[in-house]
Amino acid sequence: MKILVINPGSTSTKVSLFEDEREVFTKSLFHDAPVLLRFPHVNGQVPFRYRVILDMLEEEGVDPSDIDVFVGRGGSAYSQPGGVTEVDGLLYRHTVDGVGGSEHPAKLGVMLAWEFAQNFGKAAYTLNPTNVDEYCDEARLTGIRGVYRVSHSHVLNQKAVAAFHAEKLGKRYEDSRFIVAHIDGGITVSAHRNGRMVDGNMGADGEGAFTPTRIGSVPVLQLLDYIEAHSVADVRLMCSRAGGFVSHFGTSDSDVIHGMKDRGDPKATLVWNTLIYQVCKMIGEMGAVLCGQVDGILLTGGLMRFEDIREGIEARCGWIAPVTVYPGEMEQEALALSVLRALRGEEPILKYAGRPVWDGFDWDRD
Repeated sequence: MKILVINPGSTSTKVSLFEDEREVFTKSLFHDAPVLLRFPHVNGQVPFRYRVILDMLEEEGVDPSDIDVFVGRGGSAYSQPGGVTEVDGLLYRHTVDGVGGSEHPAKLGVMLAWEFAQNFGKAAYTLNPTNVDEYCDEARLTGIRGVYRVSHSHVLNQKAVAAFHAEKLGKRYEDSRFIVAHIDGGITVSAHRNGRMVDGNMGADGEGAFTPTRIGSVPVLQLLDYIEAHSVADVRLMCSRAGGFVSHFGTSDSDVIHGMKDRGDPKATLVWNTLIYQVCKMIGEMGAVLCGQVDGILLTGGLMRFEDIREGIEARCGWIAPVTVYPGEMEQEALALSVLRALRGEEPILKYAGRPVWDGFDWDRD
């Protein structure tokens, strides 16, 4: 069975072809932020990324009509339970409309998989999208009545890495307690307790560390002052695509910024080290969520190719639990192999419910 995996990120589109369990190839196609910013809305990137994938397949000598299944990373629909989910018309429309309230570029995976499946008469699936919701109730409340935190995170990679590390320890993911940090164009840090991701930051919603493309947490009153001089639309864009390194330097290319730091540029040095500092603060928060009982701190994502990030996190957080690095991510394998097992009847295939996993407390309906 030939499975094409489509995994859009904030600065890249990663595409893999699998034949059953065998990975035929994986290509990571980088898109600099200024290129993507030509599109006013993330949905507008679909034709661009679709064309990029088609061109890559042609270069690899792959006929899309020979592919049996298209699998895309997901997000932006209503919150979902973890697992393999069929991409149907309702999930596609809700993803396009962003009914879940997040405009994470991962949503493009579902949209692109659907487009390919429709164009070539095949099926499409997704796995552990960014809006999987397993939060504990304490993680939901804010100081504003009726305004709740929701789960928007790199769930796919975090769960894959956590399950892999648990197996290395001779444990089950369902019996483990981990802090997992996905550090790349977007950064999310979450607490995993007994097989559930019970808390974490809303990566594309202006929460947590700033990143190559996102603003992270900003003091509310200062943000309001900024909005008065600019616009709400400007801030929305910076939450997901135009903040962080893009705001400071005009590029999301971490190699460029790290090179400036290595050459002694004072601004690049401070910005880079502050990103690490803010990630460490988030790890400390998740350590408190797990009451200090942590089996491991797992660092993953594309930016973990930089050794100084690991060194900085170990220096500040190594006392919490052992730190292990999984550079890059395990998303491609997770997407392909989970769907393959599901199609073989070894895992369930879920149907998108069209409503949130969690829709408020009882008192909200009084």
